[in-house]
Amino acid sequence: MITLLDYGAGNVRSVVNAICRLGETVKTVFCAEDIMRADRLVFPGVGNFGSMIRILNDKGYVEPLKDYLKADRPFLGICLGLHALFEESEEAPGLKGLGIIPGKVRRFDIDLAVPHIGWNGIHIKQSSGVLSGCMGNEKFYFVHSYHVVPDKTDVILTTTTYGIDFVSSIKKGNITATQFHPEKSGQQGLDVLKNFLELKKSDKTVPETQEKTLLAKRIIACLDVRSNDHGDLVVTKGDQYDVREKGDVRNLGKPVDLARQYYEDGADEITFLNITGFRDFPLEDMPMIDVLKRTSENVFVPLTIGGGIRDYTDKFGKTYSALDVASEYFRSGADKISIGSDAVLIVEDYLKTGKKTGKSSIEKISDVYGNQAVVVSIDPRRVYVASPEQTTHPVIETVFPGPNGEKYCWYQCTIKGGREGRDVDAVTLAKVCETLGAGEILLNCIDRDGTNSGFDIELINAVKNAVTIPVIASSGAGCAEHFLEVFEQTHVESALAAGIFHRKEVPIGEVKACLKTKVEIRP
Repeated sequence: MITLLDYGAGNVRSVVNAICRLGETVKTVFCAEDIMRADRLVFPGVGNFGSMIRILNDKGYVEPLKDYLKADRPFLGICLGLHALFEESEEAPGLKGLGIIPGKVRRFDIDLAVPHIGWNGIHIKQSSGVLSGCMGNEKFYFVHSYHVVPDKTDVILTTTTYGIDFVSSIKKGNITATQFHPEKSGQQGLDVLKNFLELKKSDKTVPETQEKTLLAKRIIACLDVRSNDHGDLVVTKGDQYDVREKGDVRNLGKPVDLARQYYEDGADEITFLNITGFRDFPLEDMPMIDVLKRTSENVFVPLTIGGGIRDYTDKFGKTYSALDVASEYFRSGADKISIGSDAVLIVEDYLKTGKKTGKSSIEKISDVYGNQAVVVSIDPRRVYVASPEQTTHPVIETVFPGPNGEKYCWYQCTIKGGREGRDVDAVTLAKVCETLGAGEILLNCIDRDGTNSGFDIELINAVKNAVTIPVIASSGAGCAEHFLEVFEQTHVESALAAGIFHRKEVPIGEVKACLKTKVEIRP
């Protein structure tokens, strides 16, 4: 029996599913006494350090957790479960951590995109049965803006390079904690969990001589999910956002089955975009909830869900906040949520005053779950102008002239699935969303969607150069070489595709084979 400390925020379902996959059963902590009764305790923390510490105090978990750890009993902390072990964090000044490990948690101060999101390596600094079988060349999944800085080096188990060499896991007696997410790191992550569950005493790990690690570029499979005319949930794909063909919704497969296939094919992340109208459903019956739950049982890479992350009232008159919707998605297996049309309206309101309200969905969700959990999906299209003076929006000089020979364009944001343009440009939207707390940008392009002509490099560079958070390139991929092109000609951290994967025109394996030796990837 494995005891799970679930303090009430974030995706713990994937940890439970991973442990169950390994043949163990899981008991969730419901009271302080459950902590002291545990044989092996797993603490998968997700979200904001301050929120986590306040909840632990409110539930009366702090003192029994300290007693458990001081007794040197088997403990595995994951992400925020690592941060909790330290004395304090820059994320929540004035709040004390558990103080088991002397040291602090600091925000990355580097000239790279923050959060640090993606698959990176580890450099093993000491022997550990938990890392038994690891040779130091594996990649694990990270998603964080803060890293631990212990006062003493003897607790450092591994380090990872991202601008600096930071501590990516610690070991103190029977206490092990990782910054990376084993439950989201594929088979090698499951192996780490298995080693902990079996309490391996043998030591087969060998420190590597390679001091630096490299962040891999991510290949993301995107599944647009909606109800067809028969009421079945299907994966579809639009042609410049039109998902119908000969009057019927294109049916490219079942979402759970396709997600599992892409995981097995080597996708680094899976993104679900819920493009079905669901305002008539009560929250607990939303179709994507079941999709996430079932997918997370067999898919051990990060899952993102977008669509409908906003305030709404169902047909029974019950009102839900965007935070309520996001929370239900997280509890069902999502690691990140994506906000689309609502982000445009939020930015429009922000631009009227230039001040945060603390009430927008971006602010509220990132405050509870951390900015690494909030993705903003932008759906822009080109608006050509003869000269920069014809618009107040940031323009680019394009190598693709407009219909009347225009040499300049700006990127107009749209809502409602691209059907309605707004007086907000993509660059401004991305910058404001970062200010409000978004941790990643999913950058689509209506002009390139379904064209197989390649990513819009000009758009991507314009947005990427304007923000300091990671950007996902989307729309237009038609061959494996387009992925190489976007990674060589821009600084994006990841690239996403849908239709070419669904139609099996370009398998994920072919994309990675094209990138191998040219771009750092996860095998």
